[in-house]
Amino acid sequence: MKYETVFILTPVLSDAQMKEAVDKFTKVLTDNGATIVNEENWGLRKLAYPIQKKTTGFYTLVEFDGDPTLVKKLETAFRRDERVMRFLTFRLDKYAAEYAAKRRSLKAGKAEAVKEEVVETEVKEG
Repeated sequence: MKYETVFILTPVLSDAQMKEAVDKFTKVLTDNGATIVNEENWGLRKLAYPIQKKTTGFYTLVEFDGDPTLVKKLETAFRRDERVMRFLTFRLDKYAAEYAAKRRSLKAGKAEAVKEEVVETEVKEG
């Protein structure tokens, strides 16, 4: 089954600590037989309301394929880690899965366009 999870990490972490926390949760998924489809770091964003007296947090989205029992293990790991302020995991139905695939392809297309633009600029300057 396809799932998507978004979690918010406390803003007091350094970049290295934030990456280590994200790696920890993706490792929980892969160790339990899940396949990571997509991982997006949305960076430091303002929260809609203060959580634990903080107004910002590091947002991360992870799409994965896995067994339904895996979600409980992942959410237990989120609850046990004090760096996680909020999390939400949900199963993608066929429409949500199509939307996620379309969003990934658009994002990949934009990244490719930026790379081409940089190469063209370098050729003109060189």
